This record gives sequence, C-alpha cells and structure tokens, in this order.
Amino acid sequence: MVWAPGVARAARKIAIAAALGGGGLTALGVTAYALLILESLMARRVIGLPHGMDGPPSDGVYGEFAGEPLTMVMLGDSTSVGLGASDAATTPAVLIANGLAAVAERPVRLCVLGKSGAPSAELGEQVDQALRLNPDVAVVFVGANDVVTQTPPATAVRHLVKAVRRLCDAGAEVVVGTCPDLGTVRPIAQPLRWVTRRWSRQLAAAQTVAVVDAGGRTVAFADLLGPEFDTNPGEMFGPDRFHPSDRGYAQAAYAVLPSVCTALGLWPEPRPGRGEGLQPIYLAAATAAEESGTEVSATRVAGQATGPHGRWVTLFRRRPGPMLKDA
Repeated sequence: MVWAPGVARAARKIAIAAALGGGGLTALGVTAYALLILESLMARRVIGLPHGMDGPPSDGVYGEFAGEPLTMVMLGDSTSVGLGASDAATTPAVLIANGLAAVAERPVRLCVLGKSGAPSAELGEQVDQALRLNPDVAVVFVGANDVVTQTPPATAVRHLVKAVRRLCDAGAEVVVGTCPDLGTVRPIAQPLRWVTRRWSRQLAAAQTVAVVDAGGRTVAFADLLGPEFDTNPGEMFGPDRFHPSDRGYAQAAYAVLPSVCTALGLWPEPRPGRGEGLQPIYLAAATAAEESGTEVSATRVAGQATGPHGRWVTLFRRRPGPMLKDA
C-alpha cells in the first residue's frame, strides 16, 4: 500500500503543530483515535506488560584499539536498551558501538541511558545525563511508546526536537531511528493493526522533518523487519511477541551503523542511486516512512538550505551490511 502523498501532508501538519506548540491529533482523526485507545487496551492484555524491565547491562568500552575513546550515548525506549536481547553483545547499542570502533579504529565508550517504556516526553531527563558525558554521537530509538500511549504526534515530535537540538548544540552528532511500523506486531489485530501502521508512519515522517531541521539525521525503521517478521515471526520477535529478537535487533543496528559512521566523518556520503539523492524534506520524509533503512540528512543547493518546497535534504537507502549475515 502506497501512502506517501498522504504521509507527506500529515508530516507537514504534525511538524507545523509541533513548532507552534499545539498538540494536534494525527490525521487519522478523532474516531480512529478512540478506536486506537479501545483496541490498544485489548492488545496490551495479549502482549503483556514488558515496561519496567531493563535490557542486559551494556555500558563499557568497546573495541581493542589504542587512542582516546569516542563517546556514544544511546537514548530512547526499550529498543534502545535491547529489552529481550539474550545478552549485552546482542543489544543494538553494543552492536553499533563495536561496529563504530572497528570503522574508527578507536575504542568507543558506550553509555546506555534509554529506559523501557519511555515516550518522547522522557527524553529530556536522558539528555540531561548525556550532556554530562560530552558525547561525540547520540543514537536515539523512540516513537513506539508514543503510539502505544496515544500521545498526540505533535507533542511527541516537540519533545524529540528539543532533545535533538540540545544534543546538537552541545557538539554531538545525532542519529534517530524513527518510529517503527507497529502494524507488524502480531498480537495487534485488525482494524487496530491498520490504524497503528498508518499512525506509526505518519509519526515517523514528522520525526524525520523535525530531526533534520534540528540538526540531526534519521534512519527509518518503518517495516525494517516487516518481510522477515511476516515470514519468520518466531525468529524476529522476542518472547513477548512485541520486542525484537537478537536477530531483529541486529537488523536495526546494522541499518543505523552506516549513518553513525557517516555523521562522524568516518565514511563518505554514498553516491545516490536511482530514486535517491536531493529531495525536498516533506517528500523525503514520506518516502523514508514507507521504505525501511532509509537515511535522511540535511544538505544545501547553491549554498541555500531551503528551496520553494522546504528544506533540502539527501535521501539514501541504507542496507544492512554483510555483518548481519553472520549475526
């Protein structure tokens, strides 16, 4: 199903509402919002209550290299802490840290500050902690709990924007993994699955617009795990059928790793392929929300950051590297 034009319009409305301080319901409307509340309660009874648990302890220094360590912080929700991962080595934060160390040939000091169950509204406290560490790069996985808790999208985006700006102003590079497509979660039945899928993608597109404008870059999770989740749900989902398995986390981590390395100047920007490259922000955000593993970052055209249709950005379809095959 192709929703790109509608997603672009919704992203624009949500981003504007966030900038103006409004709450604003998603473009799904009040009726769908009420349906989401009712059926999410039913889905929660099936899924259980994973909130309040932590992922495996994973703070530490990674990479057996000489030199001053790079400092990486991981912020966000339960996916940022690797809830459900079998051990620390299979959490997304450690996978990214090890990959970053290998590319940089420097050790990476990792501090995971995310919290299971955290919506975007809780990013402020995590940023407070992160800034005390003077991070070189901050990776943020957030958005799913904003959908699950029915947080108005503009409100969620406003909290995310504030977090990204504070980190960027402190000199950190910021990479945000946008809201995943909750329509892939099996315990969620129709019509809620359709509602959450559309809501998730509208929020992801709005996150992209806001994060890029604030100085960060995004990687779309969308249905990053969708095809494999559909065919191998037992392999890609963890025991609660809501959070990813080790393999699912690896898929997400290796989609984000190239963007982290590029943000730090360790890899060159890739050459645009067909359908990639320079685009207006709202079109790129809508495209990314539909296509998993897609990175969006700011650029300039003839020295100008904006054009007739908004900020200029580059869009690249990142693909997990060969490391995933061995994961």
